[in-house]
Amino acid sequence: MSHKPKICVVTGSRAEYGLLYWLIKRIDQDPQLALQLVVTGAHLSAQFGQTYQTIEKDGFTIDQKVGMLLTGDSPVEITKSMGLGMIGFADTFAELAPDIVVVLGDRYEILAATTAAAVAGIPIAHLHGGELSEGVFDDAARHSITKLSHLHFVAAEPYRQRVIQLGEQPDRVFNVGATGLESVARLDPLSRAKVDQALGLPLGKQNFLVTYHPVIQGQQPPESAFSNLLAALDRFSDTRIILTRANADAGGRTINAMIDQYAANHPDRVTAHASLGTHLYLSCITHADAVIGNSSSGLIEVPALSKPTVNIGDRQLGRLRASSVIDCPADTDAITDAIRQALSDPFQRQLASIDHPYGRGNTSSQIIEILKTTDLASLTTKHFYDVPALAGSDSAPSPTPTPTDHCGESPVPADKPLSV
Repeated sequence: MSHKPKICVVTGSRAEYGLLYWLIKRIDQDPQLALQLVVTGAHLSAQFGQTYQTIEKDGFTIDQKVGMLLTGDSPVEITKSMGLGMIGFADTFAELAPDIVVVLGDRYEILAATTAAAVAGIPIAHLHGGELSEGVFDDAARHSITKLSHLHFVAAEPYRQRVIQLGEQPDRVFNVGATGLESVARLDPLSRAKVDQALGLPLGKQNFLVTYHPVIQGQQPPESAFSNLLAALDRFSDTRIILTRANADAGGRTINAMIDQYAANHPDRVTAHASLGTHLYLSCITHADAVIGNSSSGLIEVPALSKPTVNIGDRQLGRLRASSVIDCPADTDAITDAIRQALSDPFQRQLASIDHPYGRGNTSSQIIEILKTTDLASLTTKHFYDVPALAGSDSAPSPTPTPTDHCGESPVPADKPLSV
């Protein structure tokens, strides 16, 4: 390829952008690569903080904005939003003509983007595939994105095995660790005084950071589950609480209205925010006594900062977790007990020595090297990889030749289970 490869990164939410920040920055700074940045979804919504402005303040040029969010968050409206997104991404990719599209995670905005890129014959690199979040639609979206993609950058070895189990060639699946740990490794946390100023409420002797997203596919209505969480928080009446609003998911607006009402009812000890931004969010973790909710950050970034997580319900069911994560159902008494366990002296003492399953925080440099040494034009040719254990069965197709594994790992053994 004679020209600099055009690497098109798509981001649709505050959390995903925070995870992509260092990769975007490294692509932008690399003289051998050309960054294209496409912003969509909640980034463009005033209700969710218009976080595209944060991206611009970070010094990045946004090449295209793809509007797709409707005013509601029902399944019908989200489906229609995906349709609008596919129309917008079709035009965007035709204009930008990227050499590869880079996406992260499992959200419906990203599924729309990858579908449009796949139809256009543009290679796709997917970060954080192979994971499970069995309580939400995101689980199916993530695996669908995996099958549309051509390069895979996963966060842990069991996830690499699962992507291979989905039929992806082992030499295109790379265990690079979790992207969020790079921000943790580089973190210079804000002082307590600066956090107080940024939040508009001084921290107290005890502080909780709470991030909760609706679980539509669970057995319990999301507003009922969140009401139970708020009831548990009421039992810690001397604690300062930092609430971050839910993403633009089905049911998210209902949760956000409850968050705003709870903050309005307790202005002396509760503060609510549409978006804290990565630096402030991670800084709040360092000053918190516990992180509570059902965000993936509670399983990845929070343990790396040696803080306890109270993980509520099934949203993160199936994901790897460190011993600092306490799982509990969305029941007021269970949440209360889990918080008390997290605050207990024995639990606090073991936080500094936990084993973290998500890598060392050098993710972006590994991804950049792979992007620069891969023939991107050749990626669109895909062959289904049959796991050796299945290749000999009567129902399996003829086995695909075993490729060389660039990750330094041998192909998945026939007798090794492929689930976490």
